[in-house]
Parts: sequence; C-alpha cells; structure tokens
Amino acid sequence: MSFTTGARTAPHILTLVVLSGLGALSMNVFLPSLPGMARDFGVDYALMQLSVTSYLAASALVQLAAGPISDRYGRRPVMLAGLGLFLAATLGTLLAPTAQWFLAFRMAQAAVATCLVLSRAVVRDTVEGPAAASRIGYVTMGMSVIPMMAPVLGGILDETFGWRANFSLLLIAGAAAFVLAWVDLGETGKGGLPMRAQLRGYPVLARSLPFWGYALSATFTSGTFFAYLGGAPFVGETVFGLGPVEVGYWFMAPSIGYLAGNFLSGRYAARIGMDRMIVAGSILSLVALGVAVLADLAGAIRPAVFFGAVALTGAGNGIVLPSANAGMMSVRPELAGTASGLGGAMAVAGGAALAALAGVFLVPGAGALPLLLIMALSAAVALAAAIALRTAPAR
Repeated sequence: MSFTTGARTAPHILTLVVLSGLGALSMNVFLPSLPGMARDFGVDYALMQLSVTSYLAASALVQLAAGPISDRYGRRPVMLAGLGLFLAATLGTLLAPTAQWFLAFRMAQAAVATCLVLSRAVVRDTVEGPAAASRIGYVTMGMSVIPMMAPVLGGILDETFGWRANFSLLLIAGAAAFVLAWVDLGETGKGGLPMRAQLRGYPVLARSLPFWGYALSATFTSGTFFAYLGGAPFVGETVFGLGPVEVGYWFMAPSIGYLAGNFLSGRYAARIGMDRMIVAGSILSLVALGVAVLADLAGAIRPAVFFGAVALTGAGNGIVLPSANAGMMSVRPELAGTASGLGGAMAVAGGAALAALAGVFLVPGAGALPLLLIMALSAAVALAAAIALRTAPAR
C-alpha cells in the first residue's frame, strides 16, 4: 500500500482504536509522574503542569490544521505525517536536558492529535448521522481502556525506572501505531477539495446554530475532563496524600465511567438520537459534580467520593461526546474533516484554558474544592449548550 493510495478502503475498527488511543496514552501515562518530574528538573509544579496545558493548546492548533489539510490531501498521508512528527518529538522528550526543552518537545508531541481528529473523520467518511455516533461510541469505548490503564502503568514505570520510562513506552507505542497505519489505513476521504473552497465553508459552519450547539457541548464536556487532568495529580498527592501508583489506580475512575458511557452511546445513539443522548449525558455529569461539591463543603470529601464523582462525570462524557462529534460533522458532510478539526480545536483549547485555571487555584491548603467548582461550571455550560441545541431550528 503506497503512502498516497487512492483506494477508499476503511481500516479495521481496531486500527482506529489504536490510533485514537495513542493520543490518550500520550496525554495520560505520565500524569502520576508530574510532581516527581518537577523535583527532578528543579522547577515548580506549576511550570511542570504546563506539560498538560501547553500540549492541549498545541493539540488545538494541530486539529485545526489537520482536518482541512486531510480534506484536501486525504486522511492517510496526513495521519502518517502526524505519527512521524510524534515519534521525533517523543525522542526529544527523552533527551531533553532541562524542563524548558522538555516542554518544547512535549508541545511537538501534540502532532499525534491528528490521529484523534482523523479517526473521527474516517468514521464519518464511511457511515452517517446517528450510525456514525454509534460507531464513534464503539471506537472510543475500545480507546477508553488505554487511558484507564495508562496512569497505573505510568505510576509503576515511574517508581521502578523513573519518569523517562513513560516516554520510552510512548516511543515504542508510536512506532507500532505507525506500522499499523501504514499497513491497514486505506484512503477513505475523497480528497481534492481546494483550501479556498474549504475557507468558504467556514462561514457556513459559523452561521450554523446546530454546529455551535454540538461544538460547545463537546468543548465544555471535554473541559471537565481536561480540568481534571490538570488538577487531579496535585489533589491526589497534596490533598489525599497518595503516591504515584495510588494516583494511577484512582485515575482509572473516569476511564471506567467513560467506557460505560461509550458503551451506552454505541448501543443507544442510533435508537434514541444524538440530541437526547447529549442532554442525558450532560445532566449526569452536572449532578455527579454537584454532589461532590456539596460533600466537600460538608467536610466529607474522600478519595472514593472525589474519584467516584469523576467516574460518573466520565460516564456522562462518554454519552455526550460521540453524538456531539458526529453531529458537528453532519452539518456539512463534505467538510467533515474541517468540522472535526474545528470542533476538536475548540474542545482542546477550552480544555487547555480550564487545565491552566485549575493549576492557578490549586495551591497548598486549597483542597479539592477549586477543581470541583471549575469542573462543575464547565458541565453546567455544556448542559446549557445541549438544551439550546434541542431548541435550535431543524437541520
């Protein structure tokens, strides 16, 4: 199979799971190591936490560019190029002599975001509407196993070999994903859509209330999780006194919930409809976080309460995101890659801002409340967008 093959052959679903999961692995595997990495480089935790927020910001830019470029040149070459850049950047993180160099290479690792945005576009290339939401749900259900296990594995690797072992794992996994994509990923996009024509499509998306409803639902639903990623390592170590391995085990909570939510999406999205799934998932997330906030105010916050609420929030996210992502790509099917990239960029940029906000307010003595409030506010905005979507004009 050539680099630019024109064969419109859909990859195996396992290939899409692996490609999407590589991005999740890159995001999650090193999180239990953040406090130790800060000590190793001799910098404050707030600087080291930029490895989350700067990565998210760079991912937003990558997704914004990858979608339109893939609509022009095809999914396959853009996916392979992103994987190649990711491998080079990962090697750089292993060799970085200072925290500043590490952060630069960490930002470059965001090239792997092409795998996430284009995996969704590949699904939309082959199926439509609620069926696409169902298939995306099954893809992300398989993918959710990776971030569920990654923090546990990352904590074990950190305590056994040091934090660089996590990035060695990413290098190996990235090489394996590149080989798999080269062998199995055929070209599913039509390609050839001039960039000028795509730019003319942006105002159409910008004027579409349904697109904004789907995109904002996805953005603030993802925001609850990204805020959690930015603040949970601090809460685990400082508030609850957990070690890296223990933090890794508790980090499984949102992934278990996300797995369950993705299963429900895969099973019911085509039957119930995308808009109803989005509203239901948003309500679940907001209620779970509201209960956790009340528990904290009552002085009853414990690891089981905090991470239990996050698990239910993860379930809500798993219900919302497949339908929201499929919905935004359905507004203009011929611009599926562009819509996926724009919506993904919004979600990741919003997530980066919320993760940075969590880092600002999580100082010694603050407890878990600031993080819970940020997550609850994000969930409330997601629910408002979902309700507005239900009242938008028919598509």
